[in-house]
Amino acid sequence: MTAGRLLLLIPLAYLAIFFLYPLFSILERSLGGESGYGLEPFRVLLNDPYYLGRIWFTIWQAVVSTLLTLVVGLPAAFLFARYEFPGKSLLKAVSTLPFVMPTIVVAMGFTALFGSQGIVNSALMTVFSLDDPPVRITNTLTIIFMAHAFYNYAIIVRIVSALWSNLDPKLEHSAKVLGAGPIRTFYHVTLPLLLPAIISASLLAFAFSFTSFGVVLILGGPQFSTLEVSIYELTAKLFRLPLAGALAVIQLAFTYLFLLLYSRFQEQSVVPVNLMPQEATSRRAKSWRDKVFVLGMVLVLLTMLSPLIALVVRWITLDGGFGTAQMANLFSDERGSYFHLSPVTIIWNSLRFALMTVVISLVIGTIISYFISNSKRHWRTIADALVMLPLGVSAVTLGFGYIIALGRPPLDIRGSWIILVIAHSLVAYPFVIRSLMPVLKGMNPNLKEAAALLGATPARVFLLVELPLIAPALLVGATFAFAISMGEFGASLILVRSEFTTMPVAIFRFLGLPGEANLGMALGMSCLLMAVVALGFVAIERFRYKGVGGF
Repeated sequence: MTAGRLLLLIPLAYLAIFFLYPLFSILERSLGGESGYGLEPFRVLLNDPYYLGRIWFTIWQAVVSTLLTLVVGLPAAFLFARYEFPGKSLLKAVSTLPFVMPTIVVAMGFTALFGSQGIVNSALMTVFSLDDPPVRITNTLTIIFMAHAFYNYAIIVRIVSALWSNLDPKLEHSAKVLGAGPIRTFYHVTLPLLLPAIISASLLAFAFSFTSFGVVLILGGPQFSTLEVSIYELTAKLFRLPLAGALAVIQLAFTYLFLLLYSRFQEQSVVPVNLMPQEATSRRAKSWRDKVFVLGMVLVLLTMLSPLIALVVRWITLDGGFGTAQMANLFSDERGSYFHLSPVTIIWNSLRFALMTVVISLVIGTIISYFISNSKRHWRTIADALVMLPLGVSAVTLGFGYIIALGRPPLDIRGSWIILVIAHSLVAYPFVIRSLMPVLKGMNPNLKEAAALLGATPARVFLLVELPLIAPALLVGATFAFAISMGEFGASLILVRSEFTTMPVAIFRFLGLPGEANLGMALGMSCLLMAVVALGFVAIERFRYKGVGGF
C-alpha cells in the first residue's frame, strides 16, 4: 500500500468513527427493534398530513429563499468580480460575516432592527408620531426569507465571483466587436460560462435553507416548522425517536442529492489558476453609470449588514450611553457565578477549541482534497458530495448520536471538551476542501513531473513545489474553519458542559437571564465575536490565491 493510501486511512477512520458511527447508532436506536429494521415509522410519516406538510414547507421555503438570495447575490458577485474601489477587501470580508454568525446573534440583530422596540419601528414611530409599531414581521415567513437571504447571499458572492473574476474579458470584447450589445453579450457569452457556478451556488444555498434550524426556530415562531425543527421537537420534546430517525433519513437523502448535484456543477465551474487573474479583469469605475452602480451596490450590501450594525448600535447605546461597562464585564470575574467560570475563560474556550478545530480540519481537508482531485471524474463527484454530507446532517441528530454512541468504552468522551472539537471539525473541514480544491484542480501537473524527474521524492515534491502553491488556499480554509468553530451553536448547545461553555452558548444563556446587565454581556460578547470573525475574513482577502476559491 502506497503512502498516499495510508494517509487516506486517517480521514476515513475519523469520519467512520465520529460521523458514520454516531449517525448509524441513533438511526439504529430510532428505526431498529427486536424484529430488526422496520419501515413502520416511514409509513406513519407518509400517511400523516402534518409531516407531509412539513416536508413540502421545507422544500418550497428553501426554493423561495434561494431565489431571493440570487437576487441579492448575483449583482454583488458582479461588483466584486469586475470593479476595483476603495475598501473592496474590507467590504467583501464583512459581507461574508453573516454566513458564519451564530443563529442567536443574527436573531438578536433582526430583533434590534425590526422588533417592536427596534431601530426601524422606533424611527417610524418618532417621525410619524405613531402609537404602535408599524412594521410587524417577527414570527412571519417574511423574516424567515430575509434571514435566509442574509445568511446565504455570501455563498453566491463567493462562488460566482470566484469564477466571474477569472473569465477572460476578451471573450466579451470579441462579442461586442461582432455587434452584440451588453444584454446579448451577457446572455450568449457570459451567462453560459457562469451557469455551472450559479447552479452550484444555488444548490448549496438551497441545501442550507433546506436544513435551516435556528432561523426557523427562533425567528419564525411555533407556527412554522421545517424538517430540522420537526426532528428537534420529536427528539428533545416528544421523545419519539423512531419518527425522528425516519425524518432524519428523509432529510439525509434529500441533502445528499442536493450536494451531489452541487459537486457536479462545481466540477464544471473549475477555473485553472493560470488563466486570467482578477487584477487583469477588474477595472475602476470611471463612467457615471459605473459609479452609480458601485455606489448603489455598496449601499445594498451595507443594508444587508444592517441587522449586525443594529446589534452594535444597540450595544453602544445600552442604558443611554456607550457600553463600556458591559465590555469591561467581559474581562472580569464578577458575573462568573452563573457559568462557574469567568467570561474571559468562556472566550478562551472558544479560541482554543477553534485553534484545535483548525488543525484537525486542515489535516482531514487536505488529505481528502488530494484524493478527490486525483480521482476519476465520475468517482470524484460522488466522493465530493459524500465528504460534504456533514454540513447537511441535523445537528440535533448528530448530537444525540454522540450521546448514545460515544458514552461507553472505549469511546467514552461525552463529558470531555474533545467531543466539541470533533463536532466543530466535522462542520469546518468541508470549507477547507472547498478552498483547496480549485487550486489543486488548476495546478499545472508539469511542475510535479519535472521535480520527480529531477529525483525529488513525493514528500520533497509536496514540501518544495506544491505546498508553496497551496499555502494561500490553506490559509483561507484555516480562517474559515476558525470562524465556523467560533460561531458554532447547534451542536455546542447539545453537547457542552458548563466548564467548557463557548461564546455562542454563553450569548444564548445570557439572553435567557433577566436584567440589562445580562443583555449587555450578550451584546458585548456578540460584538466581540463579530470582530474576531471579521478580522479573519479580512485576512482571507489578503491570502486568496489570485482571487480563486470556492468560497
